Amino acid sequence: MKVHQVAEGLLRIALMPPDHTNVYLAGEVLIDAGGRFDAKRIISTLENHPISAHALTHAHFDHYGGSLGICEALGVPVWCGAGDEETVSTGDMSLVLPNPHNLLGKLVRGMSRPGVPVGRVLREGDLVGGFTVIETPGHTPGHLAFWRGYDGVLILGDVAFNRNPLTLRSGITEPFRLATWNSALNRESARKLAALGPKIVCFGHGAHLTDGARFSEFAENLPSPVSIRGDRE
Repeated sequence: MKVHQVAEGLLRIALMPPDHTNVYLAGEVLIDAGGRFDAKRIISTLENHPISAHALTHAHFDHYGGSLGICEALGVPVWCGAGDEETVSTGDMSLVLPNPHNLLGKLVRGMSRPGVPVGRVLREGDLVGGFTVIETPGHTPGHLAFWRGYDGVLILGDVAFNRNPLTLRSGITEPFRLATWNSALNRESARKLAALGPKIVCFGHGAHLTDGARFSEFAENLPSPVSIRGDRE
């Protein structure tokens, strides 16, 4: 794992392979947890950093899979968005997919683990590790981003990728539609974040950008957020 100092009070921990998946330490709050086998390595990597809470951008297996191990080992609560609370507390990650009954839904259900009790449901405007919570539903119903206005730093989870997790190709793209609960709503969330005018943009997948205008341009050029076949309401 590589640790990058993104900005004051914010570390990006790049899980292997480099920049494939990221977790962040904002102040004393760990944001996301990688997959279920990443928990011990994350804890070891951050052993000299105090961690008082654990927050999620969203409850997909590659961001929430390590949450149980981290919460049990560190004795910290998990915080998440309201729309993902049932998945986090039950461990059934198929609930946040566009079609929980197709092949992907069955595969994800097979990867489910025991749930993690939710210590706090995060809402728009809450403060987490010095960042303001922004509700960004779409990729999952309870997806969250984290925004720090004084220096323009944005942690946007999977509202967009900066590296394709399958092909490992770098570049800003929309998240996989097959795993996105409502793609049209996700586009609205991307525009909402672009309107903030971020200077530094941190992704769930891929290196962070120090030229936030690139993300804003990407979001502004997305097709109009009309309903997309397969989206869940």
